[in-house]
Amino acid sequence: MNSQHTCVDKEALVFDASSTPGRYTVTTALPYANGPVHIGHLAGVYVPADIYVRYLRSRGRDVVFIGGSDEHGVPITIKARKQGTTPQAIVDHFHALIKKSFEDFGISFDIYSRTSSALHARTASDFFKKLYEEGCFIEKTSWQYYDEENKQFLADRYITGTCPRCGSEGAYGDQCEKCGSSLSPDELIEPKSAISGNAPVKKETKHWYLPLDQYEGFLRKWILEGHKDDWRTNVYGQCKSWIDGGLQPRAVTRDLDWGVPLPLPGTEGKVLYVWFDAPIGYISATKELLPEGWEKYWKDKDTKLVHFIGKDNIVFHCIIFPCMLKAHGGYVLPDNVPANEFLNLEGEKISTSRNWAVWLHEYLADFPGKQDVLRYVLTANAPETKDNDFTWKDFQARNNNELLAVYGNFVNRTVVLTHKYFGGKVPEAAPEALSAADKEALGQMCAYAGKIAASIEAYRFREGLNQMMDLARLGNKYLTDNEPWKVFKTDPARVGVVLNVSLQIVGHLAVLSEPFLPFTARRLYGILGMEPLHWDDAAREVLLEGGHALNQAEFLFEKIEDEAIEKQVGKLQAAKAENLRSLQEARPDYPSLKPAIAYDDFARLDLRVARIVAAEKVPKTKKLLKLSLDAGFEARTVVSGIAEHFSPEEIIGKRVCLLANLEPKMFKGIESHGMILMAEGPGGKLVFVEPDADAVLGSQIS
Repeated sequence: MNSQHTCVDKEALVFDASSTPGRYTVTTALPYANGPVHIGHLAGVYVPADIYVRYLRSRGRDVVFIGGSDEHGVPITIKARKQGTTPQAIVDHFHALIKKSFEDFGISFDIYSRTSSALHARTASDFFKKLYEEGCFIEKTSWQYYDEENKQFLADRYITGTCPRCGSEGAYGDQCEKCGSSLSPDELIEPKSAISGNAPVKKETKHWYLPLDQYEGFLRKWILEGHKDDWRTNVYGQCKSWIDGGLQPRAVTRDLDWGVPLPLPGTEGKVLYVWFDAPIGYISATKELLPEGWEKYWKDKDTKLVHFIGKDNIVFHCIIFPCMLKAHGGYVLPDNVPANEFLNLEGEKISTSRNWAVWLHEYLADFPGKQDVLRYVLTANAPETKDNDFTWKDFQARNNNELLAVYGNFVNRTVVLTHKYFGGKVPEAAPEALSAADKEALGQMCAYAGKIAASIEAYRFREGLNQMMDLARLGNKYLTDNEPWKVFKTDPARVGVVLNVSLQIVGHLAVLSEPFLPFTARRLYGILGMEPLHWDDAAREVLLEGGHALNQAEFLFEKIEDEAIEKQVGKLQAAKAENLRSLQEARPDYPSLKPAIAYDDFARLDLRVARIVAAEKVPKTKKLLKLSLDAGFEARTVVSGIAEHFSPEEIIGKRVCLLANLEPKMFKGIESHGMILMAEGPGGKLVFVEPDADAVLGSQIS
């Protein structure tokens, strides 16, 4: 076949060069440098971003790929305190571990920087000062928790207490990790300083806020009108919910001793809020990479800015950071923010605190040389539109039944047969010797570059990977249908055509696999004896000329045995057992069960759904509250000994379980008609036994 012949199907070149941006700035969420990277991070952010960037490079696009460690924030200081070391020591250790893991895994950053650098501190400080000098902030004073022993204001994560939702101890001032509820420090029951363990006091402090409410018009026009059709529905929907719910001023400073110091006189002990300084890290990293040319990647209107993040970072990259860029002026805004949902592990949410995770550095040690297997599985099961699940059995099946049995098998058979019948040289195949089936296979082959490109450009990486595997399936089927091993004795010329066509498919696989399976593509080019090609080379039918010498075949993938999978499942089971043991050790001693009663005794109890409509303390008592209840069928008054646990104001509106047929009894001159049910929470704190919100007042509980 003539090497200048191009595919009849022009889908490989569907993208008009005139509509292509002049350059691309691609960023990935900065991982916290307080722990290693796990497969949830990879599936949500880093693998799709790397696929996109590798594709752009193969198309000859001007692109910078920016990554780095987020080295500020309270989780890092908490870890340092627990380990008796400094925050700098923590970030130095994990930054090095994360950076090496990414390098070994093939995440092809142009730079992997860090936010503890002096350049970043200057960049973030200058950014803040410009906004400050132009009056973009508002100043507000508020009362915040303060640790008197350590003379320190407490950020949300430095305050712990009992969760008001589930009663779990150890909830943080911003979130309960047991039930997942978002909290504020004021909601915690019996709050304590995570530093000293003492009860904190409230103290007045001043902070600077970005008035997001003033940018509502800009955000509505830019996002709700401008990106309704091209942003993912999960991203657009979350942005719309935030905007429609009413934006509020957001603090951009914190009272901490770890972070970028606030660049204003008289503000010692204050730093830039981590979610103000972290996205500026993308800019400072680009400055570090290109000291003289960074601005065109951030300020030239012909630049396309793309943020790859997880869904928990949508508000910061779509609302807060764009408002910062808008306030500053001169910067391009994100063109797209393709945020993924979450990846679960063996049916459960990934949890670093419970060690329920597959850590990247451990995977690389346990499965040396199998970077592409994990890249493939995470992309094939990517949580692009909904949360998905990673299981080790699926990992094994996709390797053995897809990569090995389809992709690897096709390549190996083609190369082995070429060595067997033609001395390892690509056989000649004149155009007139091509059958209709040969031409159809070549036409289908040439269509894949355009199909996969369209999927990648639309951030549908799972779809693109499946199309790439369809090309391997096409080759496998073509080779099997034509059975060259049966034909060679009677028609060696026909076998030459079949193997030539098969080798062209293998060559196209090498080109189109590279964004998804870079290590495999590199080895495949080596087997084919070729230098790496560019994406648009796949517009040609012929990538390997007749007479071109191949290198020896080698297996691109190997079978993963049950033993290796059982080892990984065993590690997770061991982590689960350890967590269960810890929970059991932390459980309180439960009171013994009371003697058994007959069913008829229980049936005599009349339990009803009621609601507290008013509450007041009973004079001259410490424990009693007078509760006015709406029991649906009538109003009730109940005296309850809960005054040491609740103030009257906080329980009004609470739904309760009322023992309605308890005979009336007098307390301090008040007739109490019934009893409300309570349970003991952590630390002896009483909690309400609450009926479901849909339960009708007055209905029986049975």
